[in-house]
Amino acid sequence: MVKTLIPAADDKGKRVDSYIAETTGLTRSYVRTLIEKSLININGTPIKKCGECVNENDIIELSIPPLTPLSATPEDIPLDIVYEDEDIIVVNKPQGMVTHPATGSPKGTLVNALMYNADKLSGINGVIRPGIVHRLDKDTSGLLVVAKNDASHNSLASQIAERTAKRFYIALVFGNIKEDSGIIDKPIARNPKNRKLMGVVLSGKDAVTRFRVLERFNKYTLVEFELKTGRTHQIRVHAKSISHPVVGDTSYGGDNRFELKGQLLHAHKLILTHPVSGDTMEFCAPLPEYFEAVLNKLRKSIK
Repeated sequence: MVKTLIPAADDKGKRVDSYIAETTGLTRSYVRTLIEKSLININGTPIKKCGECVNENDIIELSIPPLTPLSATPEDIPLDIVYEDEDIIVVNKPQGMVTHPATGSPKGTLVNALMYNADKLSGINGVIRPGIVHRLDKDTSGLLVVAKNDASHNSLASQIAERTAKRFYIALVFGNIKEDSGIIDKPIARNPKNRKLMGVVLSGKDAVTRFRVLERFNKYTLVEFELKTGRTHQIRVHAKSISHPVVGDTSYGGDNRFELKGQLLHAHKLILTHPVSGDTMEFCAPLPEYFEAVLNKLRKSIK
């Protein structure tokens, strides 16, 4: 596949590897590999150094080799299964686990574990995402519902799309939120300056998040967020947009002063209608130990 990029005036002077990574969403290491293999040209000449700078209206051509198709295979990975019957599985995903295989994370995902632990999974999302109705970011822990057959998958997907399924998260954010509760209603789309991230963009898709303060500390606030829509990185983007980024979320403005392995964001409650029985079901997952440890440290500091 050949991809052509033409830098704008405000791109002038950027390192070529940085510019390409920001524009395409490819990793800088992968861009460097393409450069080393003479697969990227500027104005018809192969790039020799990653540190070369781009100019306005340069013609940059990338020859990207076809990717090896991903496949998911069963792996003997323990799962924290909160509930399971013939139609659904509710799991408590740990921080650090990717939901399904993707480039850079072909193994060790929740899907690999589900394929080993479950007797069946819905096939609507294909061989890479069997059973997956919704996702959690790699470094977000908590509850996910998984469909074991296509009928259940369609029902659960409709509940999420129609906002009848309710998803609640707990996060520790920087700063003291003044309001006890509120609504963040800001559209979200790809960050035009960094395609790996999302951002509040006026032309983006509608995104609505409710919040409720649970506990206040001197420089932090423990908050419950309820997703009213399900955009990528929604809570993290919305928290940043009100100047209260999630602790540990270095991608969206939060630093890592507690030496965490990811953001303090946990999907702690899930309410849905069972796709077969029609019963309303509510599931809860306690905060992980590392999350509680930070909270206990903060509580001791204000005594």
